[in-house]
Amino acid sequence: MADRKPLSQRFMKATGKLRMFFGPADQGGLEGPVKYAYGAAHQQRQQELQQWDVVRNVDGSTYLVKREDGDK
Repeated sequence: MADRKPLSQRFMKATGKLRMFFGPADQGGLEGPVKYAYGAAHQQRQQELQQWDVVRNVDGSTYLVKREDGDK
């Protein structure tokens, strides 16, 4: 039992073996444009957010206030 390697070394060895099969974790480039998926869930979220107003204080803090019906 005294010859057992630390957990961190065993973990790194295991992830190294997994990397042989699955490849490195960094697959995407940072230079390309950001792609957004605008689906039904995104549209629903945007509609839900329309009921709130953002109030900014002088000190830079912000909070949400529910809009009144006539403010649309």
